[in-house]
Amino acid sequence: MGEVKHLCLVRFKEGVVVEDVLKGMADLVAEMDMVKSFEWGQDVLNQEMLTQGFTHVFSLTFASADDLAAYMGHEKHAAFAATFMAALEKVVVIDFPVVIAKPPPPA
Repeated sequence: MGEVKHLCLVRFKEGVVVEDVLKGMADLVAEMDMVKSFEWGQDVLNQEMLTQGFTHVFSLTFASADDLAAYMGHEKHAAFAATFMAALEKVVVIDFPVVIAKPPPPA
């Protein structure tokens, strides 16, 4: 199957210090060898009708579905997930195999 992405679209609750959540997430993935990469971002166009209120995206890349399963079942992930979920008003999560339609240009 190859690489797998774990994608989370979120809307934080009012009053949440987003920077604290981001630091917690960065600290978590730094300790988890099965995470190949971690990216996050915040919506820049503010098109409420299209975003449905979601403001941030988190993307983690794994070498395989087995690595994703190991991450999801890890006690450190479970501990952080409780804090993460408590900070959210809305979330959508999807896990999918990576299909490269246009590769990045050579470095």
